[in-house]
This record gives sequence, C-alpha cells and structure tokens, in this order.
Amino acid sequence: MKKILLVDDEQDIVEFLRYNLEKEGFDVLVSYNGKDALRQISKFPDLILLDIMMPEMDGFEVYNQIRGNDEYTDIPIIFLTAKSGETDEIKGLDIGASDYIQKPISPQKLIARVKSNLRKISKLQKKSSSQKELKIGPLIINSEEYVVKIDNKHKFFPRKEFHLLEYLASNPGKVFNRETLLKDVWGGDVYVVDRTIDVHIRKIREKLGKHSELIETIKGIGYRFKNPE
Repeated sequence: MKKILLVDDEQDIVEFLRYNLEKEGFDVLVSYNGKDALRQISKFPDLILLDIMMPEMDGFEVYNQIRGNDEYTDIPIIFLTAKSGETDEIKGLDIGASDYIQKPISPQKLIARVKSNLRKISKLQKKSSSQKELKIGPLIINSEEYVVKIDNKHKFFPRKEFHLLEYLASNPGKVFNRETLLKDVWGGDVYVVDRTIDVHIRKIREKLGKHSELIETIKGIGYRFKNPE
C-alpha cells in the first residue's frame, strides 16, 4: 500500500482529500502545518501533497527543508494552492516540484496526478535497480544497494555524495562544470549553489583516502574522474 503525506491547514479539505485517497487504497498521513509535516517525513511517504499557503511555514519553506535532507530527495512532491496566477506554479516547478494542482481540487484529477507521479518514480527506481555494478579502478559502486567498496572494503556515502561519485565515475575522463553537475545530480533545485559541489567533492575525496586523486580539479572549469586505466 502506497503511503501519501497530505499537508494542508484547512481541515475540511484534508478530510475530503483523505477520504478520496483512502477510497483508492492509499495509506494517508495527515499534517495541518509545516512543522508537523517535517516530523512526519521520517515515516518515508511515497508521495507528498503539500499546500503552499500555510501560516508560520509555507509550502515552499517546507519543500526546501525536505529537499535539504539527502534521505528524502527522491520523494515526489505535488504542490496544492488556491492561487489562480502562474507565479506560484512557475516557482514550484522551477524549484523541482513533481507537479502542481490548483484548488478547488477535482478528486479524479488529484488521483490521476498522484498515480502518474508514483508510476514515474517507480520506473526510475526499476531502471536504477536494473543497472549492474560499476567497477572502475579500486571502486565498486552498486546503485541498487547504495553500496560503495573501496579496495573491496565497504565505505558509507550519503545519498547525494553517492550520486555525485557515481555520476563522475560513470563518465571517466570527461570534464564536468559545476552547472552541469548541479543540473544532472541535483535536478531543478535552484536553491543549491555552486559551493555545494565543492563541499561534496571534498567529502568524497576524504572517503576515497589514498585514491582521492581519482577526482581531478580542472582549474576554472570543474571536475573530472580520472580514468584509472
């Protein structure tokens, strides 16, 4: 059973949407404010329905805090809003939201959007799990199990460090600038800055230890994974 986190400060809307989602067989978690939503995220919902206009902490702030944690970067987030203008919709999609639905909400449209986004993430997960281990030099990178072995010894990498290392190692010898790495590894999250890449590269090098030279800095451009052959 897929788990949905529904976040909205209007109780009538929450009850209406929860009823329709549960009727479709979803397990629904409910939060009436952003702070409680951030606590509930630890239950790892499969998808989040997030209202934008909420007191104290609006949906954009909640979104940024969720996306700031590497554990939750792959959870689809659909924004809900009562605003009719395009500004919030464009902002929501620009920062990487999976979808955007205006109120009043049609239950049929909501269910269709939810199922569509769950199918998309399921396809991505299947594609990732079908990939074989990447073996390059002293490294073995398993994208299905999020496992990195260095000289045949397990080494833990947080999710974004893992994705960045995997991306570079999958393209040995190719130089990537920071903008490309941000776009391809972090996606559409405009709140991530160039400095983020440098910090993650430094942490990856620390974990690589004596093999830290595998990731080369190309001055004035970006980074390259050195072909060990």
